Amino acid sequence: MNMPVPRSAVLPGGLRTGADYVDAIRDDGRTVYYNGEVVRDVAAHPAFRGAVESVASLYDLAACPDNIDSMTYEVDGTGRRALHCYRVPRSVEELRAARGMSAAWAEATCGLMGRTPDHVAGFLSGFAAKPALFASAGAGYGENVERFFQFARDRHLYVSYAIVPPQIDRSKPAHQQSDPTLYAGVVAERDGGIVIKGAQQLATGAVLSDYIYVSCIHPLQPGDENYAFGVVIPMNAPGLKVYSRKSFAHGGDARDYPLSARFDETDALLVLDDVFVPWEHVFIYRNLDVCWNQWWKTPAHSYGNYQAQVRYATKLRFLLGLAKRITEITGVDAMPPVRQQLGELAAQATIVELMIDAQESRATVDGDGVVWPAKSALYAVMSLQGQLNSRMVDMLRELSGGSMIMLPSSLADFDHPDVARDLERYIASPGYPARDRVALLKMAWDLIGSEFAGRHQQYEKFYGGASFLVKQNMFRTYDFDAATSLVDRALAGVAAPADGAAA
Repeated sequence: MNMPVPRSAVLPGGLRTGADYVDAIRDDGRTVYYNGEVVRDVAAHPAFRGAVESVASLYDLAACPDNIDSMTYEVDGTGRRALHCYRVPRSVEELRAARGMSAAWAEATCGLMGRTPDHVAGFLSGFAAKPALFASAGAGYGENVERFFQFARDRHLYVSYAIVPPQIDRSKPAHQQSDPTLYAGVVAERDGGIVIKGAQQLATGAVLSDYIYVSCIHPLQPGDENYAFGVVIPMNAPGLKVYSRKSFAHGGDARDYPLSARFDETDALLVLDDVFVPWEHVFIYRNLDVCWNQWWKTPAHSYGNYQAQVRYATKLRFLLGLAKRITEITGVDAMPPVRQQLGELAAQATIVELMIDAQESRATVDGDGVVWPAKSALYAVMSLQGQLNSRMVDMLRELSGGSMIMLPSSLADFDHPDVARDLERYIASPGYPARDRVALLKMAWDLIGSEFAGRHQQYEKFYGGASFLVKQNMFRTYDFDAATSLVDRALAGVAAPADGAAA
């Protein structure tokens, strides 16, 4: 197989550094549209540069010799090292090792980058755990899954995904849309591969990645076979176009937007304009059952969302830390009502942490020796995440009061001597000089009040899908038979006495 290798991708045996990553995506021929222009070099563009630098820092963290064991593992006794996220866990300890790696990356981004390279790596690991599912439609598809997994693992690639069709007319199946090429689908077959045309959405992180996995997580119906596919595509493939939403890193001084300037991974609409995909990059081809079951009969959905919860738990700790600091600078942290609110925030954050623990402690090992995180724990916390996140953000708003909406226009105001004198007198708190206080509150505003914050509210509410879909996953997972049997036994215990029994 002749896999296209990203420029400066690391060959097997070496770890990818941040410089390797940046060089691989710099001016590599990808087509990204932003503000009506084509951005060829996303590594240099101000809309994306901060996020690129953040991803690069993650690779540097993993490549640091001091972190070799916490971030990587040895591949099959070969001496080669791979990121923990690129492994099919065969023990709970190996699953926890992936958690440790993801937690380190999440801490480096304050939990604010949801689609770092470890996310889709989890999905690819889940696919590689069950190649037989893909091979059920033809042995070559299972081989493709395993081969690409090894290729991505050995080069530490950043793979993103686009797996949701555009919101055009949800009342109709894919093949009944007004134009059969609105949703991404197969339009031709050639000796060397297939041709995909149409769009797929929510390609979070696509601008930053090496490859993208394109498939469909929505239920498909008979007649939708052309849309039941799964392929990996290099981001610089001819005909692949990325339409990025507005970057919130492009909005002002990084000192005033300390989070969005660094951690806005951006979301995008992916348009495939007759993109050719060679057969070796095809995992699924016109198969409704395999397209649906890739998420549920492999541990892919569990691994990817296990990582997502590790990231989310870190984000909540960051939010809790901001809440505590804000109450300290205003001198209210010792007041009982404030401690009650902080205690509630801490309880909610702890629930998420412990549900990750439960995914590990209740993990199961299947007949192939593959470890599956406990789905009941995963889907329980995912089902509540939208409500829980909104509640916690609102509580941070209450604790901050009006402090975030009367800040100086910019930290640059401190550069003016006359302005600085007033600010240092009227904004300072005991133990917190004015500049430090303003910097903290601007960070808090970036988390809960800016455009970046608004996107995060929407992201946490819908990252796992619409609420009713996530809760249906919980419905399918919960042991209702055990629950109803309790009711049946209780009813049997108070049944009417048999005929002739004493009253």
